Formats: sequence, structure tokens, C-alpha cells
Amino acid sequence: MRRFLKDNGLSVALFGLFFVSFVGHALAGWRHDLEEQRTHGRPTPAFGAYVRSGDFLESVFENWESEFLQMAAFLVLSAALVQRGSAESKKPADEPDEPDPRDVVRPVSPAPVHRGGWALRLYSHSLSLALVALFVVSFALHAVAGVRKANAEAIAHHQPSMTLFEYVGSATFWFESFQNWQSEFLSVGVLVVLSIFLRQKGSPESKPVRAAHSETG
Repeated sequence: MRRFLKDNGLSVALFGLFFVSFVGHALAGWRHDLEEQRTHGRPTPAFGAYVRSGDFLESVFENWESEFLQMAAFLVLSAALVQRGSAESKKPADEPDEPDPRDVVRPVSPAPVHRGGWALRLYSHSLSLALVALFVVSFALHAVAGVRKANAEAIAHHQPSMTLFEYVGSATFWFESFQNWQSEFLSVGVLVVLSIFLRQKGSPESKPVRAAHSETG
């Protein structure tokens, strides 16, 4: 167990923080919903009913959608574009990277590398493809949960419900999406630029403390 935690400490810590935050999100959202329902004189939901509701699920997948879009977009854009001096960028064309000794076929290389052909092509872009797929799934679940939430509110106010396609075409759906997307792109852009001038000793996301501002990667 000690060896496992030592070798996987970063992922364990991040998923642990995710779990704590997810539970906190659910509990705080439930308490907020209880207050809302009491204010309007409506029945208050049990915790289990709340976490299955469109209100909670929409808030979850709305955020997941933007996170996976951010990571997929950054991964693809950083493969095609450069930012001179940034730790998050590959080197410009006039500063060629030195060949990475790990980027050669070895006996321990993944199976698709040995197969070549389409298997290698797909594997060469598998990370971005996986992130795009997670974005698409989260986007779809955001829409499904969002229309459930909207229709529950419509029923409470004696208004007509809407279809999934009507909801996806509504200003509400795109307001929920764009308000998260813009913050994700802003945060990555800020990181790209700040990593030119600032450092974090020991982090692979930072250049060495003594590196010049003009050095990339």
C-alpha cells in the first residue's frame, strides 16, 4: 500500500479532493434546495431524490462538460500552436526540440506502437480523442439533466414543458455552457502566459527557477 501511494500519490490526492468536493456539492445543493422548497411551500426532497434530480445532475455535468472541453482544446491547440517562453508550450520552429530518447520503439512500448498502421494513428491521438468523447458525453448529459430541471420548474409554475431539442436551442442552455467555457479558456490562457515569467519549484508544469523567460517548455 505504501508503494502504491508513493507511485500514485498525485492521482489519489486529486481523486480524493474530487470525492470530497462532490459530496460537499451534493450536500450544499440539497440544503439550498430544501430552503428553496420551504420558501415556496413545496414538499422538501430527500437527499437521494435530490441527487437524482435534474437540478443536481445539470449542475454536475454542466461543469464536467467545460472541464473536458478545456483539456481537449488545450491538448489539440498546444500540439499545433506555440507560445514562446511558456512552460506549457512546445518550442518554436527556430528552437528545435532535442529528440526525446523515450520516443523510440522499445520492447516496453505500448502494443499499438508495435502494430503500426491505424492502431498507431489512433493511439497517437488517443488522449485528445478520449477527452473529446468525455466532453460529448458530459454535454449530452448536461442537456438531458437540464431539460429535466427546466420541466420540473415549468410544472411547478403551471407552464408547458419543453422537448430536449427545444431546451438545447434555448438561451438558458447556452448561457449555462458559455458561462463555464469562458472561465476555462481564461484560466488556461492565464497559466500559459504566467508560466513565462513565474516559477513553481519542483513542478513539471513550470520551467526551472533559473531558466530565462524566453526559454520555452
